[in-house]
Amino acid sequence: MASYRTFARFYDAVQGDGSEHAAFLRKLIEGHRPSARTVLELACGTGSILKQLRPDYEVTGLDLSVPMLEVAAEKVPGVRLVEADMTRFDLGERFDVVLCVYDSINHLLEFTQWEEVFDRAYEHLNDGGIFVFDINTERRLATLCDRPPLVHWFGEGHLFVMDVQKGTDGVVVWEIRVFEHEGGDRYLLHSEDIQEVSFPRSQVEQSLRERFQRVSVHDSRRKRPTTASERIHFVSAK
Repeated sequence: MASYRTFARFYDAVQGDGSEHAAFLRKLIEGHRPSARTVLELACGTGSILKQLRPDYEVTGLDLSVPMLEVAAEKVPGVRLVEADMTRFDLGERFDVVLCVYDSINHLLEFTQWEEVFDRAYEHLNDGGIFVFDINTERRLATLCDRPPLVHWFGEGHLFVMDVQKGTDGVVVWEIRVFEHEGGDRYLLHSEDIQEVSFPRSQVEQSLRERFQRVSVHDSRRKRPTTASERIHFVSAK
């Protein structure tokens, strides 16, 4: 599973504040569980979504990456943050909403691991609660592999470079390089390779329907998901 040991402290500067994504998640929550009050976010990362939802919900974050949680602790002081594996955790309580976004589940390379997350989410939901997660589709991962490297300048002269390469068995590797500007012509290189994989929408839906009462699929860029969708959100009700 991705650790983000190197990339954690640069993550927000590259990714942004998550406000647009949080607005879409809020829309899904209001549409499918309008009475929701408590939210657990799996793979919460640096806490951007927690921060956006915090004004209206009681939020809890869980992540395996200590460096990401350290950033989150500064961003959302007072919010409970748990260091744990999202395939194996047991908090001993239930929530109205369980989230897992920013294609975090794609970091799990075996579908059995995805199903472990489905099971943990189900166990931690109140009756009628919803599990919301998104994925990079197989189409998106293939498309990224065909694109030239992404180059992005940020901060005070720092350079972010990401090249997505095809691995084996459908796995792709996000080769992340950050050149941290130290002044003048001096740069410090930070490197991290992060793996992702995706599975067919039909396989994901079937597995969810074996566990949850209702399952719907959404694309924030289209009225409904199609084969052209690159990121889709699943909403599963207990």
